[in-house]
Amino acid sequence: MSSSPVIIGVAQFTQAKKTERPLDPLGLMVKTSQDALSDAGAARLKDVIDCVYVMNLFQWSYRDAPGQLSARLGLKPRQASYLPVGGNTPQLLVNKAARDLAAGRCKAVLMTGAEAIYSLRRASKGDIVLDWPESVPPDRIDGENTNGVDKIEELYDLFFPSFMYPLFETSLRASSGRTPEEHQMYMGKSFEYLSRIASQNPLAWSRQALSAQVIATPAPDNRYVGYPYTKYMNANVDVDQSAAVIMTTEDSARSLGIPEDKWVYPIGGADFNDIWYVTRRPCLHESPAIRHAARIALEQADLTLGDIDVFDLYSCFPSAFEIARREIGIPKNDRRDLSVTGGLPFFGGPGNNYSMHAIAAVVERIRKDRSRKAMVTANGWYLTKHAIGVYAGSPSGQLWDDRDDSPVQRSINAEALPMPVEKASGSLTVEAYVIQHDKAGKPMKGTVVGRLEDGGRTLAVIDAGPEELLQMEKVELVGKQGDVRYDQATGKNMARFNMKV
Repeated sequence: MSSSPVIIGVAQFTQAKKTERPLDPLGLMVKTSQDALSDAGAARLKDVIDCVYVMNLFQWSYRDAPGQLSARLGLKPRQASYLPVGGNTPQLLVNKAARDLAAGRCKAVLMTGAEAIYSLRRASKGDIVLDWPESVPPDRIDGENTNGVDKIEELYDLFFPSFMYPLFETSLRASSGRTPEEHQMYMGKSFEYLSRIASQNPLAWSRQALSAQVIATPAPDNRYVGYPYTKYMNANVDVDQSAAVIMTTEDSARSLGIPEDKWVYPIGGADFNDIWYVTRRPCLHESPAIRHAARIALEQADLTLGDIDVFDLYSCFPSAFEIARREIGIPKNDRRDLSVTGGLPFFGGPGNNYSMHAIAAVVERIRKDRSRKAMVTANGWYLTKHAIGVYAGSPSGQLWDDRDDSPVQRSINAEALPMPVEKASGSLTVEAYVIQHDKAGKPMKGTVVGRLEDGGRTLAVIDAGPEELLQMEKVELVGKQGDVRYDQATGKNMARFNMKV
């Protein structure tokens, strides 16, 4: 007898852009769940599924999405959960389901998610009329739904990922020694690679292969959003996509008559958070959580990094992709695939559910070649919540037990800096920065994170107009010193830089 967890059914769906009567998110989840059930090919599987998980929805919610989904599928789960915000959630759930299945806490698990933001935008423009059920707040969220920013970060408009992730990127750029121009093309080449993969994926939302030059260069259709990121470097949430995964145990799969060539094993996994609030992290271009999660997942799988044949690195922005590569230890010019989909900017970034697509895609690859081994990384909030999984065509010798990883998490948390200085004055040395642009591509505002002379960290708005901000995009501001003062009228710190640019 074996309680080893296995994935037995997967499905993905990308709704055509010109669909006259598009499915709502719940309808998309019904479709992919039905397709995953069909993929498993067991008539009695519906009777066995006792846990249903639905990813948090961005822009169209239901009073009880997991309950409504279960009813439409004819399922009677003892547990039906609607999860908190987080792009890490699909991989987190695979790890949790593997432990629960191995321990006998559940028999079979269905997890799914969807977004239909593209259709919502079409409707808002008057292009179509939606016949969807009313969007209402959920009755409950099963789990802690902590905000990703604190009050100071929110004050400086860092709630928006497009303005937070550039802080990681400018810190990363400065640490690399590349000039702004060199680093812009470095990012362009990384995402040219993703664009090429997406161009060959029939499920990708954007299938035009873009060059590094096009991706890296600001243009009317590729404006800066939060410098140094152009539009093509941002995750594309404006999509209609859904995916679903079904898991059970070897014994259950065998009793249900599911062919073994359908089975794919999650053989290692780990989940950690980096220090929760970005401005408390000692280094803005590192992720101890990714480093530890990858190491522990590989140890559980009885593999080395060299044994992995294919990866899917979470790619909402270039910094997320690059930091994951560095922390895991993947060499720069590694020839292995680092994405199985084409990434969030090109395949599509369907809210919290992107990694479900990556997991489904690696399952399909392993089914075609059972010797292959894969790693999926998933990220929530601002390089905050991380989950990593390792997959193979056969089980490992290690068990999915209730391992205690809390000492590792405590060691990460112990490095947190004090709360940023709210009312700063004196000399400021820049650690990272972002310049926000409007929809016409003009710079609106710059924000810096930096250190005061006593070592304390603070945030400040750059005291400069549009022309000065444009010039600041041509030089490396990280490492520069400026004068910071607290502005009573705005309640924010203001930083002035006297630079020859």
